[in-house]
Amino acid sequence: MTAVDRLREQDASVSHAHLRYLNPFPKNLGEILQRFNKVLIPELNLGQLLLLIRGRFLVDAVGLSKVQGLPFKVSEILAKCEELLED
Repeated sequence: MTAVDRLREQDASVSHAHLRYLNPFPKNLGEILQRFNKVLIPELNLGQLLLLIRGRFLVDAVGLSKVQGLPFKVSEILAKCEELLED
């Protein structure tokens, strides 16, 4: 079960998007991002996509970076989402 699924079970209003290509960005990406109060971008690097999203669409996105050669655990993303939802 994913972090989004778990949050929805708790009645949190959350969504997720999976970007399949980055160049060019999907045509409606900026429009979609503007609909949300908070945007979390988990990345298995130092945050390059975060910089591109913030620069291109002027969205105050929050990054979650992990550079350990291991994938994210659902609990890591869930914890960051819960932190953002509390603010």
